[in-house]
Amino acid sequence: MTSLIDKALATATDTKEIAFGTGVLDQTGPMFSRLFPGAKVLVVADGNTFAAAGGPVVDSLRAAGVEFAQEPYVFPGTPTLYAGYDNVEVLREHIRPLEDTIVCSIASGTLNDLAKLASGELGRPYMNVCTAPSVDGYAAFGASIAKDGFKITRSCPAPRGLVADMRVIAAAPARYGDLIEKVPAGADWIVADELGIEPIDDYVWSLVQGPLRDALKDPERIGAGDEAAVEGLAEGNIMSGLAMQAAQSSRPASGAGHQFSHTWEMEGHGLDWEPPLSHGMKVGVGTVASLAIWEEALRIDMDALDVEVIVAAAPTDEAVAQRVRELLVPKIADEAVGHAVGKNLQGEELRERLRLIQKVWPRVRERVADQLMTPGEAAQRLDAVGGPSHPEDIGIDMARFRVTHYKAQMIRSRYTILDVLTDTGMLDAVVERLFSPEGYWGRRPHTEKKA
Repeated sequence: MTSLIDKALATATDTKEIAFGTGVLDQTGPMFSRLFPGAKVLVVADGNTFAAAGGPVVDSLRAAGVEFAQEPYVFPGTPTLYAGYDNVEVLREHIRPLEDTIVCSIASGTLNDLAKLASGELGRPYMNVCTAPSVDGYAAFGASIAKDGFKITRSCPAPRGLVADMRVIAAAPARYGDLIEKVPAGADWIVADELGIEPIDDYVWSLVQGPLRDALKDPERIGAGDEAAVEGLAEGNIMSGLAMQAAQSSRPASGAGHQFSHTWEMEGHGLDWEPPLSHGMKVGVGTVASLAIWEEALRIDMDALDVEVIVAAAPTDEAVAQRVRELLVPKIADEAVGHAVGKNLQGEELRERLRLIQKVWPRVRERVADQLMTPGEAAQRLDAVGGPSHPEDIGIDMARFRVTHYKAQMIRSRYTILDVLTDTGMLDAVVERLFSPEGYWGRRPHTEKKA
């Protein structure tokens, strides 16, 4: 296990052990025995993850003398599982009657979240064997699950133990989007910190941002499945999960780029693909979008803003709610209204926010200068790893993509660069600029990528 993970593990609230390296699947059984002495095990997987690691995991558990509550519970490999609450209920009710039984899941993002929340709702711990390098939720507090069409991070403990074998992980597709979004997400947290909305915890920040640049540095080798490069990617994602665990929030790892992805996920985009369009692919495009927004925002002369004109033109809560319902389908809008209205400042509150933005903006510029990369650099990295970097790569036409800039601001209470632009009345102008012939998206037509 790396020294970074070892250090972070010492302060983790839920996770007690992580086996990280090459050829560590045989540590599954001994770890389970140490973490859950006397407990029975239910191995949970899907057809794909069981094929990747199921045999060695079962053998290790048996060799350690762990009693099996029943044969492994294996979801079908096709169609791919969706992170919906109905699947949580199916798994939870299967586990419920199995007394003294702990889940050992063999899973990447979706199935790990299903096992995490199902176990959490029963008040039981669990452990996970990782099967992909590109997931930041392995060690994270909470599970990103959709219920009634609205996807949020639902509270539940992180796994008690993790096993991450590079031979298994390097054989899976190395999606890059989830980790690279930590770059603009960090800038989003910086501005929230400067405005006193959500202060940065230096230790939590270090868990994500400390190893981030090294983890991202070899996109070509990551795309080629080079085990050493993929190990860096996997380590970065596990550190990100440990940061979310420490913060009891996804704030350290999720900003406006994720909100683009979450909007499309809640709209059901790509769910009918097989395999479904992955979270990381959508987040990659959202990362480029977020960086392009930041690039334009940093060009704004905040001191030149007329505070009184902006306050006078601020929309009412009723107008914001109406706009949300105009743009979002009902199953999303019903909950999004609360988030959007909750962030809508008027009168003296908005006046104070605008003056504070003007005051701190020079410091924001200074702090994000070393944090951000250009949207073009992010796109090049995503292209190098073989991931999408343009909305049309994932079947999002430009008209829909443009509107997503507004939708993404509405669906979360989290303060990001989208909210700075909303508060200052500049979001329309920035979007217009981005899609003009001189703007980032106007200058970057879609080009078909080779399969």
